[in-house]
Amino acid sequence: MSAQIKPRYSLEDYFELERTSEEKWEWFNGEVFCMSGVSPNHGLVEINFAALLSNKLEGRNCRVFPADIRIKTPAAPPYRYADLSVLCGRPIYENIGGVETLTNPELIVEVLSRSTEAYDRGDKFTYYKSIPSLREYLLVAQHRPHISKFVKQSDDSWNQTEVNDLAASLYLPSIDCTLALNEVNRGIEFGSATPTLVRPEDLV
Repeated sequence: MSAQIKPRYSLEDYFELERTSEEKWEWFNGEVFCMSGVSPNHGLVEINFAALLSNKLEGRNCRVFPADIRIKTPAAPPYRYADLSVLCGRPIYENIGGVETLTNPELIVEVLSRSTEAYDRGDKFTYYKSIPSLREYLLVAQHRPHISKFVKQSDDSWNQTEVNDLAASLYLPSIDCTLALNEVNRGIEFGSATPTLVRPEDLV
């Protein structure tokens, strides 16, 4: 019996997949990973965050971008998908692989799952750090009330703080607003299952 060979994707193959697929895919070193499909808790945290940020930033020159916006990551091209991103001022886009890609987010939010937490805390954060405009990174748990906040310092180091009390508030210096943790977790049922990343060949 011969071993099954996993297909490798050139950047051109990947861009074609992105243009023709209804799913969202990330590419790294010839492999592609599906970023679509989330648990109910994950989706609700995204909705809560987007609504809270939109309300807090109303009347200011700021924008909240949903999960289908591509973000350029110079350290690991071509781009990545975040669950939410925010910037104040004029968004700057670059055409990469035939799609518009955001280059200057100030705040990035990722909602954690068991299958992606190590990646979001490790390699993906490393890629995000290469974005010159990025000032703040949030990792939001969906199975418990907990947020890890990373804020870029003047020496390019990142200061980490943890918020895990539903009665607490979360100040976001990158966009100068405060969110209540109980509002971020409104309607959440803790303890539900989370999905796993898949490759295109797994769908055949």
